Amino acid sequence: MHKDPRNTSLRTNTCAELRPEQIDNLVKLCGWVESVRDHGGLLFFDLRDRWGLTQVVCDPSKAPDAHAAAAQLRPEYVVEAAGTVEPRPEGTVNPDLPTGTIEVAAASIRVLAKADTPPFEVLNETNVSDELRMKYRYIDLRRRPMIDNLTVRHKIAYAMRTYFNDCGFLEIETPGLTKSTPEGARDFIVPSRINPGRFYALPQSPQLLKQILMVSGMDRYFQIVKCYRDEDLRADRQLEHTQLDMEMSFVDETDIQNTIEGMLAHVFEQVKGITLETPFPRLAFEEAMDRYGTDKPDRRFELLLADFSDLAATSEFKVFRGAVEAGGRVKGINATGCAKYSRKQIDELTAYVGDFGAKGLAWFKSDGGALTGPIAKFFDAAQLAQFAERLGAKDGDLLLFVADNAKVVNMALDRLRQRIARTEEMYDPHTYRFCWITGYPLFEEDDEKGITPAHHAFCSPLPEDVDKLETEPLAVRARTFDLVVNGVELGSGSIRINDPELQQRVLSVIGIDEEDAKAKFGFLMEAYRYGGPPHGGIGFGLDRFVALLQGLDNIREVIAFPKTTSGICQLTDAPSAVDPAQLEELKIQTKK
Repeated sequence: MHKDPRNTSLRTNTCAELRPEQIDNLVKLCGWVESVRDHGGLLFFDLRDRWGLTQVVCDPSKAPDAHAAAAQLRPEYVVEAAGTVEPRPEGTVNPDLPTGTIEVAAASIRVLAKADTPPFEVLNETNVSDELRMKYRYIDLRRRPMIDNLTVRHKIAYAMRTYFNDCGFLEIETPGLTKSTPEGARDFIVPSRINPGRFYALPQSPQLLKQILMVSGMDRYFQIVKCYRDEDLRADRQLEHTQLDMEMSFVDETDIQNTIEGMLAHVFEQVKGITLETPFPRLAFEEAMDRYGTDKPDRRFELLLADFSDLAATSEFKVFRGAVEAGGRVKGINATGCAKYSRKQIDELTAYVGDFGAKGLAWFKSDGGALTGPIAKFFDAAQLAQFAERLGAKDGDLLLFVADNAKVVNMALDRLRQRIARTEEMYDPHTYRFCWITGYPLFEEDDEKGITPAHHAFCSPLPEDVDKLETEPLAVRARTFDLVVNGVELGSGSIRINDPELQQRVLSVIGIDEEDAKAKFGFLMEAYRYGGPPHGGIGFGLDRFVALLQGLDNIREVIAFPKTTSGICQLTDAPSAVDPAQLEELKIQTKK
């Protein structure tokens, strides 16, 4: 049997291992000094490593050299402590610490590395700025929450790999230097020294190459891969992110969805000890938008949207009627139990929906079986009864409405329902409600580019919609599916096009003719001529998934060395200027 590699020539145990069973054992620990305490001659210090913390005691009457050495210790010194495991004296046991029933009586102390006073303390909770944490990330990563985040990230990736291996997948690496292709975001480009004037691109995803792997007969592939997109950043977006990427041959949508559900069930069981209920519900895109106002619905609570455009069109309330006459919609939600809200609170909600483009927020309160409020006078009894019925109003409920174009109405009410549910604690934040959103439009309109792919240009249209490609492209639905949990999109997948003629028809709709297609990704079109199987797959955001499981809003907390929202690495000061000689070699000049 091999020795545990954690036990090295410098240590016999980690700082989390020792228990009463090891009392009287001679041990050697290594780690960072967390704190030093002088208790009337006896010196105590806590020694910390990745695994945990152990208290070390130095008695001048038993080990004067060790005591003298301990007196020189400062926080974050790196130390080797050798001694005997002893029980803690009665009254000093720490029940919150796994090693809290023992301590190590030091026989010798050796300083392995001294440390300056760190810019902030290594505490579980810290109030220092993100900029300081990122600049001294090696200090920040010593904190237990950061260690836990990266540990969970490792466990998730390990569980994914074991699952896909057991399902017959091959983990195959695709190039980090590839060809620039239109995939929705800006590429990071890399100049080629040996091919002056030519550039590689860092991959936005392995999309085209994983399709090539299916043409190659690999049948089922996956990898946990870095993807690069030169786009504006936010809390849940980085210039480089990590995704689980997978592709399968001879499948339909259900096969891929079932495989991902099985993977998630395995990960949750292995990492969190949680049993997921599968299969996940499937919601059509139109249904999700109609009921939740978004294609990323949070299903942990109700507060479903109801459409009142028909009532609004014949009402005396000009705001409602005018929105419908302009081609917009009127929708509402029932904030159950919120009739207690004051006018000030409702005004705050009105200002909140204004952040998403809504010009106002109309409302009724349900009281004594009737709807009351400043707009009630514009509706007759039958219309008020319809408002109450569609939203299931009961006494004590607050009915809230937005009238505007469909996009504004859906966005404002989606954010409003989330805010109210969060404020009123309408759900357990530790639950996970997954669903698949299916049947997205294949194309969408872009103010600058005209018609563009809603997902990407290689998604297959539904067979029954193929005839509309040239005549009604915006009515064509795609064989796409997004995985959503708790209002967060985790993954996006599709059945791919494997017919070169159909692929060219789709490309032509978005303005890419045969010549352009050959220049941009002719290798894929050429590969299909030699027999491409029906195939499909999904890209699954690992950073976002780890953050979700850890209850975090910011993916920087689960990435070892993230960038700031301005794309800067505070630790290394990247991006930085390069030596002019390097630019000369690359035949590149820069503009100020």
